[in-house]
Amino acid sequence: MKIKEIAEKLHISPRAIRFYEEKGLLAPVKDGSGYRSFDEADVERLQIVIALREAGMPLEYIRMSLAANSAGDCGPLRRDLEIQRSAMASKWIELKQMIETADRMLALMNERESVPVEELYRIAGQSRTRREQRSDWHDRWNYDGLASTHDVRVESESGEYSGYAEALDLVAGWISALPTEEGLDLGTGTGNLAGRLLRQGARMAGVDQSEQMLKRCRAKFPQMETRIGNMLAIPYTEGRFDFIVSSFALHHLSQDQIRLALEEMRRVLKPRGRVCIADLLFPDNRTKESYAESFPEYGEYALLPELTDWLTQRDYIVKTHPMNELLHIVYAVPIR
Repeated sequence: MKIKEIAEKLHISPRAIRFYEEKGLLAPVKDGSGYRSFDEADVERLQIVIALREAGMPLEYIRMSLAANSAGDCGPLRRDLEIQRSAMASKWIELKQMIETADRMLALMNERESVPVEELYRIAGQSRTRREQRSDWHDRWNYDGLASTHDVRVESESGEYSGYAEALDLVAGWISALPTEEGLDLGTGTGNLAGRLLRQGARMAGVDQSEQMLKRCRAKFPQMETRIGNMLAIPYTEGRFDFIVSSFALHHLSQDQIRLALEEMRRVLKPRGRVCIADLLFPDNRTKESYAESFPEYGEYALLPELTDWLTQRDYIVKTHPMNELLHIVYAVPIR
């Protein structure tokens, strides 16, 4: 098959095919006169390139994915596509915030019929702070490295995982998922909480920043949809889920980041969507101060009252239950 034939077959230009060849993504056979000849393997390879470019994947990632795919391993291709999707979702959320910032500025200028410089600067500062809070998040705990021993550690129910199984059972019980519902587990890890809701008949999706955690989650629950991402940029569109759950993940965020995470949860929930969280939260400042002296690593944990106040101020009915001094269950349902 000549270049003109493959271009017509795949509805692209010969120039695009030559470009991919120059970048090392194609290597057609050339005859003595220098004419390219493409076989079916070249067609398939070019189809993959076109598909991944349409998904926004950089050429270098495509080159590495093709090398692995030619060896019969689709794992790297799936991983790279998941990472690309997560990055695009984060960019989309950032762009959405910029649009909302511009809308606020325009509304203020229309109201004042002038250029209120100080107010515009304040709005810009608020937007910048939110963007920095999102970008400041990173995995300080190497959960990819912990994935192989995660289930053993949580099943021991020692240290921060004291009361683990009972807390997950209570979350699943309070949610009481229906078979017609779709739920999201944020920070799903190996899927232990999502698995309880799957057994209730719900359709479950899970988000986690750890590729290795999600790999183990899929092995345990192949019916689950999993996506790489984090709570500050949930890789789903608005109004998707009937409920959101999370366990032992929120405490990795600062108080400001928790507020962003809650806003993200509201964004992807349906209008009557409910939330149930099991996590390590200080019941008051006195408890937080007492822990900070002996366990500095606990010093960043959020305050339970700040979490519940944020929810009640946004018209949620909130119910809480202490599992122990630090572990609490928070259940929130919107009033309207």
